Amino acid sequence: MNERLDSMLRRYDELTRLIEDPELVRDQRKYREIMKEYAQVSEIAGASKDIDALKEQVGGARLMAQDEKDPDMKELAREELKDLEIRLKDADDRLKFLLVPRDPLDEKNIIMEIRAGTGGDEAALFAADLYRMYARFAETRGWKFEIMNSNETELGGFKEIVFSINGSNVYENLRYESGVHRVQRVPSTEASGRIHTSAVTVAVLPEADETEIDIKSDDLRIDVMRAGGPGGQCVNTTDSAVRITHIPSGIVVHCQDEKSQIKNKAKAMRILRARIYEMEESKAAAERAEARKTQVGTGDRSERIRTYNFPQNRLTDHRINLTLYKLDLIMQGGVAELFDALKLSAREELLRATAS
Repeated sequence: MNERLDSMLRRYDELTRLIEDPELVRDQRKYREIMKEYAQVSEIAGASKDIDALKEQVGGARLMAQDEKDPDMKELAREELKDLEIRLKDADDRLKFLLVPRDPLDEKNIIMEIRAGTGGDEAALFAADLYRMYARFAETRGWKFEIMNSNETELGGFKEIVFSINGSNVYENLRYESGVHRVQRVPSTEASGRIHTSAVTVAVLPEADETEIDIKSDDLRIDVMRAGGPGGQCVNTTDSAVRITHIPSGIVVHCQDEKSQIKNKAKAMRILRARIYEMEESKAAAERAEARKTQVGTGDRSERIRTYNFPQNRLTDHRINLTLYKLDLIMQGGVAELFDALKLSAREELLRATAS
């Protein structure tokens, strides 16, 4: 940790000199990269300065608590020392937290896939609810989202919906959504008022660009067909739907939302690149592969990471044992507290692993 801190402080000095160079702004791409790194490293430098200042104050308070002759002043010094020691520990913990290496994938845009699991129409309706939850959260962050493909039911739910989200640190915030989400509520179609349990699977894929994943045309089988759906505008009268099969991996992607075959093909290729990229990343990192296995399942009720209980207005994330009694607000996109708790837990685990 000390070596990493020294390295970060040296880099902070280098970046400070760089941003003072008027020539830097001429290269806008490099300027943005430097300023982004500077913002991250300056936070570490600031935390380190806070610790140095607190250590100096602790030393002064300790001397006063030892040497002061006046009993009242001595007691005040002791109280101040306790407060300063708590603040110093908090500051030290924050610095350790900041020094945990960031995952290079955190800044990636994502493609998210939501699929109805067990529960029939009710699962499909909840898949639509989850999509709206993520879309509203994206709006609060100023992120852009785009539907890539969807399979809508007669009741307005989704058997499957695939969409992209672009913005700042999207993957960092949404990566822990991968898994099985269980819902407990009374369906609108239930006349007797019985609570039903359904399940929906979510997969979060970091989006890869063409330079990161090279897909050979010989490895693809591309089929075109008419779009399917519950009727109305969801069904095209031309062969615009596209299905792409990546022969080496067996991955199949289907897109039909656009009326243009060319646009559907472009979206299908984006999804395919993301799936292949995620697959290769999982192979390269054993811990990520293990997380993927446990977090993304078949949609069965027993494989859950989170439960949404509507009668009790309760959400429980089973991985970090967090329960929030404001499900109504969460479903409206108020999920920042949940996502922050998941990020904090993950970084604390990484910090413990790094320390050991």
